[in-house]
Amino acid sequence: MSDAVSPLAIPFPDLPAIAGVTPRVARAGYKNWGRCDLTYVELAEGTAVAGVFTRNVCCSSEVEIGRDNVARGRARALVVNAGNSNAFTGYRGREAVEQIMAQVAGHLGCEQEEVFVSSTGVIGVPLPKDKAREGVAAAMSAAPCSWQDAASTIATTDTFPKGATASAMIGDVKITISAIIKGSGMIAPDMATMLGYLFTDADVAPAFLQECLSRANKTTFSCITVDSDTSTSDTVLAFATGKAGNKPLTSIDSPGADAFAAAIHDVCRQLAHLVVRDGEGAQKFITVTVSGAVSDDSAHRVGLAIANSPLVKTAIAGEDANWGRVVMAVGKAGEPADRDKLSVGFGGVWAAREGLPLADYDETPVAAHLKGQDITIEVDLGLGDGRAQVWTCDLTHGYISINADYRS
Repeated sequence: MSDAVSPLAIPFPDLPAIAGVTPRVARAGYKNWGRCDLTYVELAEGTAVAGVFTRNVCCSSEVEIGRDNVARGRARALVVNAGNSNAFTGYRGREAVEQIMAQVAGHLGCEQEEVFVSSTGVIGVPLPKDKAREGVAAAMSAAPCSWQDAASTIATTDTFPKGATASAMIGDVKITISAIIKGSGMIAPDMATMLGYLFTDADVAPAFLQECLSRANKTTFSCITVDSDTSTSDTVLAFATGKAGNKPLTSIDSPGADAFAAAIHDVCRQLAHLVVRDGEGAQKFITVTVSGAVSDDSAHRVGLAIANSPLVKTAIAGEDANWGRVVMAVGKAGEPADRDKLSVGFGGVWAAREGLPLADYDETPVAAHLKGQDITIEVDLGLGDGRAQVWTCDLTHGYISINADYRS
């Protein structure tokens, strides 16, 4: 991770241990880092798994294989490599993934398809098989580690480790979720845009776990953007060990299923916000709320057009209440909009209403709002009931510096 911590960082929470989940870390040496770079998580037999993956068509072998295997619904282990994405590496990259899967499967006595692998880092460099083999062996024999160690190990350009937790009552049984995530740059919706892992002791059928994760993704991970670039490697996986002893959740009609789904959504939202707060070079966390659209999906696309606009993001970085740039972004979104019905505001103060600047608009409270770290932009299209919220960060010189020097 970077030595300079984001000013928007949130301290790592106290994540509960999850029965049936054992995280370990080791140093494979994928990059010249003086820290661990391989995370190995062992899962109890019968663990259910669900996943959402990047839609980047140049995705890694890890994503291709994981997408196929998650449909089987069961998992015994997770391996995450940091420093090398193993994407755009052809058959050599796939062989490295299959080697890791076979090594872990042999150790656990499970099916190879029950081992999930993720990699993150530089694109175009095959994952070194010898380093992977030695790193996995070291991790499997290492002592169990803390969630914070696991979160730090999966990081690349992140400036702080990220974790979240939630709980729910299923009848008279308390279930717990602990989760970690990495992500800082190459963050844009189309799921996924980071590496994130949720672990719960709940007894959940794989199909319902997938339903909960997919629904949560739509209004959390698919609503964040740092730089409009969707990664080749990114994945979010949810694992449910069933060790809590609750009555199995098989559908939304199962007693307690709504509470479980809400807890999954809560954790995903926390994680998504943490990624934006660690956006490369970020100084401000921006919430864009769009209302009055013809549909929720249309509002979502308008929100992303605003959040992805370099001109909007640099205006916020410069603490400039330039609502004209927001108008521009709405107009280019390709969604239904009417200039004479459009309203724009910052921090709860309208600057323009129904196509006109307010005659009594006072920029003083807006200017004060923009000096803070948590910024809100409000847009009312005045066309319907569609509504959406997306989250982004400002665009600063820091983003350029981090990415210009990334490979060096």
